Amino acid sequence: MRVLLTGMSGTGKSTLVAELRGRGFAAFDADDDGYAVPGADGRWSWRVEEVRGLLAQHRDQDVVFFAGCSEEQGRLPFERRVLLTAPETVLLERLRSRTTNPYGRSDRERAQVLADLREVEPLLRASADLVVDATEPVRALADRVLAHVLGTS
Repeated sequence: MRVLLTGMSGTGKSTLVAELRGRGFAAFDADDDGYAVPGADGRWSWRVEEVRGLLAQHRDQDVVFFAGCSEEQGRLPFERRVLLTAPETVLLERLRSRTTNPYGRSDRERAQVLADLREVEPLLRASADLVVDATEPVRALADRVLAHVLGTS
């Protein structure tokens, strides 16, 4: 099963990927693993064929997680979609304080995240199989996602 972990910047997708990897799952991050590229408009897009190849390469595994948020995600073969969501104030604080990714430090980038929260997140919510509160501790968040994906919830 191929599972998309999606949500706005600052929801903790990369942190969740690290937790899932620590538990032995195949988990990839669009930004950190080189599957995302910046566009001229400041938005990031995915290397669609590379992501498709990654998902196909791991077809023999029970579960493969891929984290990111891009317009291209609807064109990829994910069997499950999990939306991580958090309040605006939490996202802004995480963007200001994170050290692993510079995105979200500029006023323009933060404004884009807030616009996406209003305009894009409702679309993601409508197509999600599971919506999770990303303010939960990462271990609890991973437990919840795994219970849903593995059918133990």
